[in-house]
Amino acid sequence: MNWQALTELEQLETISQASFDHPVLIYKHSTTCSISSTAKSRLERQWDDNQGIEAYYLDLLRLRPLSNTIAEKFDVEHESPQVLLIRDGKCVYHQSHFAIRFDEILANAE
Repeated sequence: MNWQALTELEQLETISQASFDHPVLIYKHSTTCSISSTAKSRLERQWDDNQGIEAYYLDLLRLRPLSNTIAEKFDVEHESPQVLLIRDGKCVYHQSHFAIRFDEILANAE
């Protein structure tokens, strides 16, 4: 899986604009949480780079203010771990913990 690091506030506008061309996934990861690591690993094992979904990774512990901005911008309640699927500038799917499912991400990416 080809993660792009999400580290700057300005990237949110890039993500939003790119989502008009293709779906964009944001994964908010707590690096000290075993559930977060397991959910991330499950996602990576199922991932196929040919799905046309661009993927961003946010280190939640280092960048909590950015995580809060993501929640506000895309109108979702903050959770960790959490995935958000952005399409046409809006969050069309979000889920957390073991409810993160690759098949649901794909279904919402279309």
